[in-house]
Amino acid sequence: MTTEATPPSTSASLTARQVWTRTRGVAAAVVLLLVAAVVIATIRSDARHGTLDPRSADPRGSRAVAELLADRGVDTRVVTTLDDARAAAAADTTVLVASPDLLTHRQQTWLRTSTAGSGGRTVLVAPGSWSVERLAPGVTADPATSLDSELAPDCALPAAQRAGTADLGGVRYTTTHLDADECYPSERLATLLRIPDPTEGGDTVVLGAPDILYNDHLDEQGNASLALQLLGSRTHLVWYLPSLSDSSAADADDERSFFDLLPSGWLWGTLQLFIAAALAALWRARRLGPLVPEKLPVAIRASETVEGRARLYRKSNARDRAATALRSTTRTRLAPLVGVPVPQAHAPEALLPALSAHLHNHGDGQSLHTLLFGPPPSDDAALIALADQLDALEREVRRP
Repeated sequence: MTTEATPPSTSASLTARQVWTRTRGVAAAVVLLLVAAVVIATIRSDARHGTLDPRSADPRGSRAVAELLADRGVDTRVVTTLDDARAAAAADTTVLVASPDLLTHRQQTWLRTSTAGSGGRTVLVAPGSWSVERLAPGVTADPATSLDSELAPDCALPAAQRAGTADLGGVRYTTTHLDADECYPSERLATLLRIPDPTEGGDTVVLGAPDILYNDHLDEQGNASLALQLLGSRTHLVWYLPSLSDSSAADADDERSFFDLLPSGWLWGTLQLFIAAALAALWRARRLGPLVPEKLPVAIRASETVEGRARLYRKSNARDRAATALRSTTRTRLAPLVGVPVPQAHAPEALLPALSAHLHNHGDGQSLHTLLFGPPPSDDAALIALADQLDALEREVRRP
C-alpha cells in the first residue's frame, strides 16, 4: 500500500504565531512608551498647578509676594473674570494681568478701555504680540526672546534703580512713547517698560518675564524689591487670572486657530524639519536606473520548474491554461519539422495540411485539429490523455 506524498505548502501568508513573533518587539516598545508617558504625566501633573496664583505655595506660584505685600498694607484680591477685573479698575488699585495672551481681542479692548482712564496701574505679565499692542498701544513685542535672565536696570526708573539686577529677560519690547521708561535691556531692547498716562496719572507696566513673581525666584537678585515696588504702589492689588471658562471669551469672531497658538519659532522649526526629511528621502530613495542582469545564485533544474508550474496549475484547477501551454509548445516544435515557419505554427490552415502530408495519411485533418487546436479538457484524466497524445504525435513526426 502506497500513499501519495503531500506537496509542501506554497502559501506566503503568515500564521498568527509568526505575526506575533515578528511584532512582539514593536508592541513591547509601544507599551513601554505608553507606561512611561503615563508615569511622567502623573509625576508632573502638579508641576504647573497654580502658576502665578497668589494663593499657591508651589515653586511657580506667587503666594510669597502676596504675603510680603500684605505686610506692607496692600490687600490682594484674585479675580478670574473680565467683568470683575474691569469693575476693580480705580486710581488706588493695581490690576495685574497674569496671562494676557489668553484673552481674546475683544476682551483685550474692553480691559484697556476700563484701565486707561482709571488713574491706577496696570501690570501686564509677559504679553506677546497677540495682546500687547491692544493692552499697551504703541508697544510691540519682538519675535526673538531674550536669552539672558539676569539683567541690569540701565534706566532712570527709581524702582529699577533701587532693585538693581533682576531676573527678567523673556519677551523684549519696543515702544513709540518717548516718555516711557525702558529698563533691563537685552541686546538694546527693553524687557520692562513703564508707560505713564499723563492725563489721568496712571501708568502701564509691561514685564517681559514672570520670574520675579515666582516663589522660587523671589529671594534671588533684586526680584523681591522690584516686585514689591511695582505691585505695592497702590493700596489695593487685583490679581486677574484669565480663565477660558469666562463667558466674555465666547466670541466666534475672536476664535484663535491652532497656528495662532503656536509660537513663531515652532512654525519655522517644523518647516526646517520638513525640508530636512524631504532631502533625506531624496538622498536615500531608490534610483530607477537601467536593468542589470544578474546570475542566479543557484542552478535550478528544468524538471523542478516544470513540476512547480504543474503544482500551481493543479492547485488553481487551471486545466485550460495547462492544455494551452502543452499545445502551443507542441505546435512550435512541430512546425520546423514539417516545413512551416514558426510564426505560422499557430495557424491551423498552415500547420494542419503540412502535418497531414508529412504523416502520409496516418492522421486525418479533423483528429489533428481537435488534438492541436481543440477545446480544453474537462478533467485531469483528459488532460493526461492529451499530454500522451501530443507526445505520441511528436514522436511520429520525428520518426524517419
